Amino acid sequence: MVVDELPLSRAAVDRAAELRGRADLVAGALADERTRVLLLRDGLTAVDDEGVALLLLSPAQLRDVRAIDPAVAATGDDDGWVFLGRDDEGTHYLALHGPAPAEGQTPPTGQDGGVRFASLRVLGALLSARDAGLATTAVALAAWHANHRHCPRCGSPTRVTQAGWSRTCVQDGSEHYPRTDPAVIMAVVDDDDRLLLGHAVAWPAGRYSTLAGFVESGESLEHAVRREVLEETRVAVGEVEYRGSQPWPFPASLMLGFRARALSVEVTADGEEMGDARWFTRAELAEAVRDGSVVPPGRSSIARALIEEWFGGALPTDDWTA
Repeated sequence: MVVDELPLSRAAVDRAAELRGRADLVAGALADERTRVLLLRDGLTAVDDEGVALLLLSPAQLRDVRAIDPAVAATGDDDGWVFLGRDDEGTHYLALHGPAPAEGQTPPTGQDGGVRFASLRVLGALLSARDAGLATTAVALAAWHANHRHCPRCGSPTRVTQAGWSRTCVQDGSEHYPRTDPAVIMAVVDDDDRLLLGHAVAWPAGRYSTLAGFVESGESLEHAVRREVLEETRVAVGEVEYRGSQPWPFPASLMLGFRARALSVEVTADGEEMGDARWFTRAELAEAVRDGSVVPPGRSSIARALIEEWFGGALPTDDWTA
């Protein structure tokens, strides 16, 4: 089942939403050396030296980093903090987001070496359930804060409230909360058990994936699946079966995965969003992946899970980023 153990759907820390209204929540957490803090830079997460786990700093370690790293020091205490949750041992988890260096850059941070930053798109499949849940939530909220600094009603500035889970207009007092955009993603299969994959116009050469698209206002998920497939490839779809979901915080999507049965097989890519689309047997896809003519979606994506569910196992590649 695709629904189980999708990389960015995993979590192990209680969000403890009942604590968010405490005015002293962040300050109190920072006074406890058990607390751990995740640094973010424009959506990139701090990782350990091996790049396979989050770098979670104690308050004392964070103070050392902020004393040396200007980018972290410049992050405002009121604006940059998000409370991520609390585990069974009483450890509080916070995120502190600020401006980013270029990916792979290592800003100076003192005697213990540099803080490395990496993209969750690549990192997600490598992380533990605890780290995946923390990073996915932190990246999603950081993106929302970056894009909602002004009130959508009156245009006045907003301030962070609820320990990073809301923003309040300083002028009219209206409260605003993070939103998620639902998107459908589907493994379309025909009567010969072939899989339909597409190459989007904006993608690098050779990149193929399952079809996907946002749910429109007033539309059901099933109708969105049929509409998107028809619009992009002219393939008609009948039966639609839900397979699982995964947050995709780039910046605010929830990917809802489906298996869809094709009623027609003639493919015509729309030429606007989809540059090419074609059917693959399992043998054809395996050979295309091996020879490099097809680059599959990354292992952190639900697209990869949908493809490998149909394929019957892992695709023939050892590249975790492919």
